[in-house]
Amino acid sequence: MIENLSYNSKKIKDLLINMVGKPLSLYERFKMGGNGSDKLIITDASNDIVELLKLDNNINQCNIEIRSNGIIIRFRALLETYGLIIPFYKLVIYKGEKKIYSIYIDNQYVKFLADKKSIHSFIKKINSLKADYLNKTRFQ
Repeated sequence: MIENLSYNSKKIKDLLINMVGKPLSLYERFKMGGNGSDKLIITDASNDIVELLKLDNNINQCNIEIRSNGIIIRFRALLETYGLIIPFYKLVIYKGEKKIYSIYIDNQYVKFLADKKSIHSFIKKINSLKADYLNKTRFQ
């Protein structure tokens, strides 16, 4: 689900908390070695995201924030910040050839270049947290 995250509204905060959980505490972020990715260069995306990215002439970049129950892929179009909100139970990650990762939720996706070693370790961290989340929810 794509949402405009530019404005600090209760409706958006509640939606984010319901879908991907509360932001991690400072201790949790420190313990896991950070909860945000470096800037990632978008190589391809689903049509609705591409239409937003076409609105300006900047380099198409995004970053990923880890939350307790999912991730948020944030990107900018014009002066607005948008987020692709993905709960762990709907998250699908593929590693393609030429160092490109694809992150899917239902019919929406973002593909980005992984040209640094830190990006690969960040994706491994996401996969590990997803596995922990799915195991935790399976046995409840």
